[in-house]
Amino acid sequence: MKEIQSIIHAYETFQTEGKKVALATVVQVDGSAYRRPGARMLVSEDGELTGAISGGCLEGDALRKAQTVIFQQKSMLVTYDTTDEDDQKFGVGLGCNGIIHVLIEPIDYQNSINPIELLKIAIQDRVFCRLITVFSVKYSKQEQIGTRVLLKQDLIIGDKKKLDNLLWKQIQNEIEADDANNHIIRKFEEFDDLQVFIESIKPVISILLFGAGNDTIPLAKIADILGLEVVVIDGRKNLATPQRFPTASQLVTGSGDEVVKELDTDAHTAALLMTHNFEYEAQVLKDLLPLGLPYIGILGPKKKSEKLIERLEKKGLAVNQAAIYSPMGLDIGAEGSEEIALSILAEVKAVLAKKQGTFLRNKTGPIH
Repeated sequence: MKEIQSIIHAYETFQTEGKKVALATVVQVDGSAYRRPGARMLVSEDGELTGAISGGCLEGDALRKAQTVIFQQKSMLVTYDTTDEDDQKFGVGLGCNGIIHVLIEPIDYQNSINPIELLKIAIQDRVFCRLITVFSVKYSKQEQIGTRVLLKQDLIIGDKKKLDNLLWKQIQNEIEADDANNHIIRKFEEFDDLQVFIESIKPVISILLFGAGNDTIPLAKIADILGLEVVVIDGRKNLATPQRFPTASQLVTGSGDEVVKELDTDAHTAALLMTHNFEYEAQVLKDLLPLGLPYIGILGPKKKSEKLIERLEKKGLAVNQAAIYSPMGLDIGAEGSEEIALSILAEVKAVLAKKQGTFLRNKTGPIH
């Protein structure tokens, strides 16, 4: 999400400056690669890059091809084969060992449904979307159909005129059959081997940061670097201020029994209880539990959270402890507020991505 946000910002800047641009998108990967489908890079006519499609080995060549796309105003599909360890053309010595297909599209500022405008619509509110991109490896040298349609709730936004009606029905069938909201890449042999990248665009993770003490400032900063949305909540108006939390999307002050009512939450929301105030957090936790959040983290020793839960259960409240993480954070030997913040946000990311947060070297098979 951070990459999409950065690309949109750069796009708007280049539009103001009158610079032509092209968008490079990884649409398919066979084997291993540094970036996966959905990785993007915006290229301006004078060679400015925003985002990345690899670890740096492909950007130079993609830049040159993007400038060709800008000049010709025709999209192209570029395939990088890094499986040959003897081929140093694209920096294969870095060990990618994969085949990466990159769609490069010219961006027309006058087109209100160009690929970047569709991305803007996708992330303008907290709604899950599907972005449809059609390409052909078989006819890679020809102009590509490209990024055409955004599905947002019941809306179909974009231009599907270049899509055969039967192909469109097949795409809809693929989406309906996917209940995990994953990226989908399919080849349709009956449509002359056309390939479709159905990209899932999920809302950015929202962090409800309960606590505006000094130890939460590093967490808010790191979350901003990651592109997360941070809402700071505290009962102390002198601490929850724009000066202390300049990147917060919202500052909420009030007592523990009233603040949760002012918050918007969804399945991509994580709550972090870091106020160091037991009574405040007891009330907040009482109001958070019915919301069904995927992650509620409590700072401090396990005994603290046990006492909080015990108090609520004595009041007759059912406590689903599966979503409660206490002590919160991954065990990385964190000391100090910055390292603790890193530990906490790493756990939040792992939980919402449904990962275990283990060492990658211990995994068998692809890491993605």
